[in-house]
Amino acid sequence: MKDRYLIALDLDGTLLKDDKTISTKTKKVLKQIQQDGHVVMISTGRPYRSSAMYYKELQLSSPIVNFNGAFVHHPQQPDWGRFHEPLNVSVVKDIVDTCSQFEVKNIIAEVIDDIYIQNHDEQLIDIFSIGNPNISTGDIRLSLKDNPTSMLIHADNGRMKAIRDYLSDVHTDVVEHRSWGVPWNVIEIVKHGINKAVGVQKVADYYQIPQDRIIAFGDEDNDLEMLQYAKYGVAMGNGIHLVKEVAKDTTLTNEEDGVAVYLEKFLL
Repeated sequence: MKDRYLIALDLDGTLLKDDKTISTKTKKVLKQIQQDGHVVMISTGRPYRSSAMYYKELQLSSPIVNFNGAFVHHPQQPDWGRFHEPLNVSVVKDIVDTCSQFEVKNIIAEVIDDIYIQNHDEQLIDIFSIGNPNISTGDIRLSLKDNPTSMLIHADNGRMKAIRDYLSDVHTDVVEHRSWGVPWNVIEIVKHGINKAVGVQKVADYYQIPQDRIIAFGDEDNDLEMLQYAKYGVAMGNGIHLVKEVAKDTTLTNEEDGVAVYLEKFLL
């Protein structure tokens, strides 16, 4: 088709309602858009194992961006290749060493589907069990052998800024860090230079869709680069202030079918 668009969708707080479901209206609009020849893709901080159900529910046939761009692959085409840019394991162990002074609640490292949890926590284990990954608990400095795809630091809200300041001061050339909103106070770490925009660009290049025909939706600070990269970077009505500042447009909230409403007007 002459003007095929690429639509990149964040999951939590964007495509998904607060109860982690996709509304009937949104599914209907996205199905019509795909039938019209446009490409719909997911771009999320989640691993594939906890985003696969939404990929299948939307009947997508595109590559997917996981771990905020650190892992990109095509679930239906193994020969498409795998883009995997992990952290250096030595850097992760240095961060674990330093985190003891911040009295963090827990630290998690993920190597695709292998999960390493510093302190045994049944609630965390239950949350991370989606997709049946391999989970081990204990000192990450001893158990982690491979370069991890991403790292999570769970800390009290009052310590978040100090930890992020440390990461910016000491590891600014080797890591990127983001924070999750409520209810979890979590700092998410990936390799320096990696973000959702990197993954979306790889998919756009594959389909030969130019930047000026990319529409991206997001609500949190891990969506900033993706919204800046896309010609049409759209902030959700429930998005944080910074996201709305960098976005080119704003739509309704995730509870009000913001993605569907915007795409109906733009493409249908």
